Amino acid sequence: MMSVMPDIYLDNNATTQPLPQVVEAVERSLRDGWANPSSVHRAGQRVRQQVELARSQVCSVIGCKERELIFTSGATEACNLAIRGLTALRGRRRTIITTPTEHSAVREPCERLADEGWRIVQLPVGLDGLIDTNDLQSALTEHGDDVALVTSHWANNETGVIQPMVQIAELCKAAGVPLHTDATQAIGKLPMNVGELPIDALSLSAHKFHGPKGVGALFLRGNRRLKAQQLGGPHERQRRGGTENVPSIVGMGVAAEAAGQWLTTDGPQKVEALRDRFEQAVLEAVGDSAVNGTGAPRLLNTTNIGFAPLESEAILIMLSERGLYASAGAACSSGSLEASPVLLAMGIDEPTAHGSLRFSLSRFTTADEIDRAIELVPRVIGKLRTSMPRV
Repeated sequence: MMSVMPDIYLDNNATTQPLPQVVEAVERSLRDGWANPSSVHRAGQRVRQQVELARSQVCSVIGCKERELIFTSGATEACNLAIRGLTALRGRRRTIITTPTEHSAVREPCERLADEGWRIVQLPVGLDGLIDTNDLQSALTEHGDDVALVTSHWANNETGVIQPMVQIAELCKAAGVPLHTDATQAIGKLPMNVGELPIDALSLSAHKFHGPKGVGALFLRGNRRLKAQQLGGPHERQRRGGTENVPSIVGMGVAAEAAGQWLTTDGPQKVEALRDRFEQAVLEAVGDSAVNGTGAPRLLNTTNIGFAPLESEAILIMLSERGLYASAGAACSSGSLEASPVLLAMGIDEPTAHGSLRFSLSRFTTADEIDRAIELVPRVIGKLRTSMPRV
């Protein structure tokens, strides 16, 4: 009987496999810790202790105080809460400065505010995906007292490009403008201490660092106020109403503690070495291929490679049929494949953008999986290019 090779999962920026101890913690909470943490009786207060332990665990991985962390349903809600909640208290200021390479959790709230009459200033990015901090300084100067908020991702979900967050934060502080950063992809991959940076708000999601889906958090610096967007109780210090999702919060705490410990080992270096080996081997084996975001600092686990003139959807389907799972920044809409707006904003040509795939590793990725991926990807690209109609 022919043996079937195990799948190769290289789509960890989409979601990660929950750690075994996270699964156990969630199951235990569902079974034994089901009381309402807002109840004053003993059962409720025991569950409240679990929530606060998880809060402490998450705070330790980003370097904030416990009162500065608001649990949410994920990073999407956290981004919306930050953007809507902070700007609501900025008086007559009606300008938001952002970038064109944001995740839709930031981009779409900004677009909605634009529909409501707000000015959205998008800082251009270079071919490497980075903003020029001089452009940020110019925008802060030009729009002056009308700037309500700056929001910029820490690391890009498609390319892994890491923005110069220290410089961004310092410029915003000097201008007296609050800064929100979507750090969803950075948590668990980069050492972080928001206590040492003038960042006012930071969004994160548990399922990006081997925790459960449907839970995230917003860091809000202690001296910052926001207007609650989800009403229905005094939860989370009256900043986000609703009974807490205790099992997922508990799992998030366990995942955060494990992420902090992992970052102190040689694990990150091993993942980066696997990523580099895969990237270099594919580039050598596949002509007319290119890494998007090359030259910029990138997340240790992420590579985004363009295979012009193919369509990313066709590559993904053929790879999936062979047991390798990756993703693309493109979305199928009305029967036509659209190139990633992130890649187009970087100035990458359309044929490359249309044929770009993101491969993202995790601490579970093995050398054997990378070896097999190095064999499989060039074979699929070659097959598709051979079968393309000649024009």
